Amino acid sequence: MDGFDFSARKRVVIKVGTSTLAYKTGNINLRRTKRLIEALSDLKNAGHDVILVTSGAVGVGAGSLGLTQKPKEIPLKQACAAIGQSRLMSFYRSEFARFNHTVAQILATRDVFSNKTRRENIYNTMHTLLSMGVIPIINANDSVSVEQLDFDENDTLSALIAEVCEADLLVILTDVDGLYDKNPALPDAKFIPVVNRITDSMIASAGEKGSELASGGMLTKLEAAQIAGDANIPTAIIKGENPDILYDLFENKAKCTLFDLK
Repeated sequence: MDGFDFSARKRVVIKVGTSTLAYKTGNINLRRTKRLIEALSDLKNAGHDVILVTSGAVGVGAGSLGLTQKPKEIPLKQACAAIGQSRLMSFYRSEFARFNHTVAQILATRDVFSNKTRRENIYNTMHTLLSMGVIPIINANDSVSVEQLDFDENDTLSALIAEVCEADLLVILTDVDGLYDKNPALPDAKFIPVVNRITDSMIASAGEKGSELASGGMLTKLEAAQIAGDANIPTAIIKGENPDILYDLFENKAKCTLFDLK
């Protein structure tokens, strides 16, 4: 990663998944999420434009209803999203306010990016919010969406948002510390710190059954990195278990995989 300076990247999109935000019960992991918000606020204080792409609405909504697992039926999933999204944003709003930051909510579906007029609208909204020092918080609009419009745990959404807001960096927080040449649970798996080209073997490895990648995890992150890379935006995949790792990242000393595609 020699020569790449994370601290020089002013406009940053940070994507956080459900596993980082919430317990398996669906309830918000208060300690971890508060630390994440503090770290993001500190990045904002340091002069970065911060855009947060968040998952978690369906899971938090399911937890609120006392469901033991994430729903699969579309109507129930939409209902959980409607409940969870309001709880999630209420939490974000109150916690960011503790650090004197204002947030704004944007809910998106895939047609926002494929329709010229809607794309222009979200472009104008994002750039206006950022010019006013507001932190945009984006989630998929699962309460009105359908299965075919899902954003694969918002990895794809984060890359599309990075492109629209003309970001300098996309950071994806996940439950592994980066890309490996095979299932990271295997003892001989080798960590890959820098990727300049996404290969067929990487894609095949990301889809191996039994890996974090099998549920769509790493495979969709590779797809997101490619979308961002096509817009000349580098992507970092990093473990989000301890949000303080964001400090290390912007001090150029965190373990992560950097996708700096050529």
